[in-house]
Amino acid sequence: MNPLLFPLLRVLSDGEFHSGEVLAQRFNVSRASIWNALQVAQDQGMLLNKVRGRGYRLPAAPDWLDTDAIGQALGTRADQFHVRVTEHLDSTNTELMRAAVDGAPHRSCLATEIQLAGRGRRGRVWQSVLGGSLACSVLWRFDTGIAALSGLSLAVGVALLRALRQFGADGVQLKWPNDLLWQYRKLGGILIEVQGDVMGPSFAVIGMGINLQLPVSVRAEIDQSVTDLNEVCGIRVERNRLLAALLIHLDDVMQDFEQSGLTRLRAEWLAAHAFQDKPVRVLLANGNDQLGTVVGVSVDGALLLQSADGKQLALNGGEVHLTRRLS
Repeated sequence: MNPLLFPLLRVLSDGEFHSGEVLAQRFNVSRASIWNALQVAQDQGMLLNKVRGRGYRLPAAPDWLDTDAIGQALGTRADQFHVRVTEHLDSTNTELMRAAVDGAPHRSCLATEIQLAGRGRRGRVWQSVLGGSLACSVLWRFDTGIAALSGLSLAVGVALLRALRQFGADGVQLKWPNDLLWQYRKLGGILIEVQGDVMGPSFAVIGMGINLQLPVSVRAEIDQSVTDLNEVCGIRVERNRLLAALLIHLDDVMQDFEQSGLTRLRAEWLAAHAFQDKPVRVLLANGNDQLGTVVGVSVDGALLLQSADGKQLALNGGEVHLTRRLS
């Protein structure tokens, strides 16, 4: 990432034009260096005005992440979380996993303005947009072993669903095991990585990514149908308030999950399941397909299918796709 990028963008956040010459003098670099840095911003999907004789201007200031604003939005729960914000990271999950091994405290939260190598499920790349995405990870420590964490991604899905509804995203649904959809287009996702002993203790790094405003150029690079919160809600959702809401609802959900797993949360998850009672094809890790009708999820988070011959199957992994009919 160009080291001039964020200092430049913060100067341009005032909405005024700044000439390349003045900016070059301010940062003691060449005008070409200014142009190169701002080209990175455009490559990341930011809208930048360039007018000969006047210079550069951001028509809309980026919605910068701010720990003070996040803390204020967290209210009485601010002391329960350890929030850190960075300008850029390859992956918040990767960075927080390292910190967790080194003893980072329970409820550590790492958020970044832009993720350069965000990871999704099955080795996919999670596209992040400067100022237009929320990418964060939360460290949660457990006294129990890893086996007790089955279904955690579904519990986190309920927390995200509650947070998004707080901002008017009422039509958001969940896709097993860890996607958020709106009109069957992807709005966000969850990536959970766990580590620990069989009998405990253990920890999970909970990665969450949500699209807030995706430029057309970025959507064209994504290999699936996507949407963003601007489209879903019809208004701009502030990232600091959204992140605080995610943490608050995550805190509530995790209290239930630690006490009783998915037992109290399963009905809420199922009510928002986009593929419930629908015919699907599940691509398994071994490359085989499993066809069936979705009939629910188990208390340990497995997807329950009914096959064409009437058998009920429990799948613990796989990529789910809708299909028109069973065969």
